[in-house]
Amino acid sequence: MKIIYFHGFGSSHASGTVEILRHILNEDEIIAPDIPVDPVEALPYLKELCEKEQPDLIIGTSMGGMYAQQMRAFRRILVNPAFTMSSMSKVLRTGEYQFFSGRYDHAKTFRITKEIIQHHNQMERQQFKNITAEEKETCWCLVGLHDKSVTNAESLFKKNYLADHITRFDGEHQLTDKVIKKSVIPLVNEIRAQFSRRRIALKA
Repeated sequence: MKIIYFHGFGSSHASGTVEILRHILNEDEIIAPDIPVDPVEALPYLKELCEKEQPDLIIGTSMGGMYAQQMRAFRRILVNPAFTMSSMSKVLRTGEYQFFSGRYDHAKTFRITKEIIQHHNQMERQQFKNITAEEKETCWCLVGLHDKSVTNAESLFKKNYLADHITRFDGEHQLTDKVIKKSVIPLVNEIRAQFSRRRIALKA
């Protein structure tokens, strides 16, 4: 399969999660972009990337899960999705920050402005509009039982998607090797099997 991974806030294509996914899913193609800091740039960039690459699956964690939810034409796994970044004052606040890992453009720091926070708020208020029944079938959510950073992911997902597409895992907001292996990878393989069965049916 071709998989696109959307990283979380302040991270990059070089995150540890990407390394683990590439190690375990070594027969799959894993594409990992650097997400622009401002949603005004990020959302159209990610939509264009997905249209170009036509991935079989998108995996997004935290902020990346919020963006992944909006890639409606594709299968998506949202892990601890931060649907309301603008209200997470401990995370999204004005100032200059360091990226957690290396970026393609070698940028070391980024700045959050009041305008960027406003852009997040504007996008968040539109993100769940006009979801079709088919799109609900192609979106899954993984929620950490001990996630203290994002507390409304499950309720917002249930409100807009299918309750039986939510899986809780024994973990926190940040993913560990154990969580990826025990929770993310099994869901990827389940979706892979569904995808394979659908391709067989289409050929028949």
